[in-house]
Amino acid sequence: MKKVIIITSIVAVLAIIALIIVGRINKKKDIANLYAEVKKGQFEIVVSTTGELQAEKSTDITGPDFRQSRQIRAMDIKITDLVPEGTVVKSGDYIATLDRTSFDNTLKDELDRLTTYETNLEVKTLDTAVTLSDLRDNIKNLKFSVEEAEITLQQSKYEPPTTIRQAEISLDKAKRSLEQAIKGYSLKVEQARSDMKTIKYNLSEQRQKVADLQAILANFVIKAPADGMVIYKRDRTNAKRKVGSSISPWDNVVATLPDMSSMISKTYVNEIDVSKVKAGQKVEIMVDAFPEKSYTGVVSSVANIGEQLPNADAKVFEVVIKIDGTDPILRPSMTTGNKIVTKTIEDVTYIPLESVQRGADSIPYVYTKGRDKQIVVLGEENENNVIIEQGLNPGDKIFLSTPENPERFKLAGQELIAVNQERAKARKEEELKAKQEAEKERQAPSTMEGMTPEMMQKFQNMRGNMPQGGMPGGQGMQRGQGTQGGQSTQGGQFRQSGQTGPRDTAAFRRMMRNNPEMMQRMMSDTAARRRFMNQMRQNRQNQPQQSREQNQN
Repeated sequence: MKKVIIITSIVAVLAIIALIIVGRINKKKDIANLYAEVKKGQFEIVVSTTGELQAEKSTDITGPDFRQSRQIRAMDIKITDLVPEGTVVKSGDYIATLDRTSFDNTLKDELDRLTTYETNLEVKTLDTAVTLSDLRDNIKNLKFSVEEAEITLQQSKYEPPTTIRQAEISLDKAKRSLEQAIKGYSLKVEQARSDMKTIKYNLSEQRQKVADLQAILANFVIKAPADGMVIYKRDRTNAKRKVGSSISPWDNVVATLPDMSSMISKTYVNEIDVSKVKAGQKVEIMVDAFPEKSYTGVVSSVANIGEQLPNADAKVFEVVIKIDGTDPILRPSMTTGNKIVTKTIEDVTYIPLESVQRGADSIPYVYTKGRDKQIVVLGEENENNVIIEQGLNPGDKIFLSTPENPERFKLAGQELIAVNQERAKARKEEELKAKQEAEKERQAPSTMEGMTPEMMQKFQNMRGNMPQGGMPGGQGMQRGQGTQGGQSTQGGQFRQSGQTGPRDTAAFRRMMRNNPEMMQRMMSDTAARRRFMNQMRQNRQNQPQQSREQNQN
């Protein structure tokens, strides 16, 4: 029993010692995790996005091209069969089948109409031949009637005048009937030619329509135009086309055959960060399917116009990233994580963002291992770190979070408070200035508000004398006309403002020279120009009746 107790005691003591050692090691690790070291080196400002791999170049697998025939009208056509996505095909292999029910019915109707047109042509040809033959026989008979009337007239030369006159009248009637028959025949021939031309044209159009329908229906079974891997096409809603989806005459692509030798990552950047992204910036790319691999790329294009994706409230801008090199394991539609390096700053001091604290006065500070509450001056930041411009040195140890008993830490770097305050003041002034400029642009003052009373009076002098025809006094400006003291002159006589006479064009030119900015704004601002013209018109209408009578005199 004593041995058992002794052994049990020894084991218990050893276990306690082990627990103490492990606890101290863990405590040291926890303490180490509480601190961060101030680093110095290259600092990158990045914009992180999620994208999707696509081939930079691809061959479209298309359905029938309805644009080849202007006579065929089609709406959406359903896909009734489609090979699985990712299928590797050869040129000419089967890809998909489209629903041809409505087109089969249309083709049947058009074939019936074609038969009707061909029958009509045959009937018209026979009717025309019979009609023209009858007309030719009638003309021959009328010629015989003319000859008989001539013979009768020759035989009646010894008859009484009345008989002779009747013979002459009969001959004239016969000749006139013959002439009318010949003209009628010519008209019938032209009419028959026109009718036959119309029928043949309609028949030709119908034959072409039937041929186009047959050619289009032959393309309802879609074949691969080249070798490659089948990738389903996405429609306007970004949904992949599959069995049951529809294509239209304006978007007849069913699937694509991507060129795997050149890949891109298509991503979207929110409107807050898009101003930082420029073409040519380097990108670090990770593929979710292969987390152990990393790739590099370059921003190739940034959209100028934003869009709103489905089920999203914020506006985003499309960004295309060209991936450097090739890798056969990459496939379209794989998800990528993109870090766009928008700016690189060399040889700067930086710390983790979570180590920076702020008080009620918004002055930034950090807690150092030396038990100081150090004021710092911050610079630019990225997702994880922030640049320290003043207050810390490389190698300093700082707390990642607020330590215990922070009130016991000594405040250091008080001289940096003024620096932070000056910067905060400058930022507020810049924001206020930008806000004022934006408000000024949004509520730009009208041209009328930017004119002095003297300018207004001069414009009244110029506009007040213009009649409805648009020319002052019904005539153009004559030599010897001018202005003096705001009054118009002509032939040495002064005319008060509002009296009939020429416009004060000299004052108008002076005002344009002295106020080019205002005049440019007035000419470019259609609404302001319209308000100005309305004001001038209203001023003339409000002039006293006596002045109007003087003007008329």
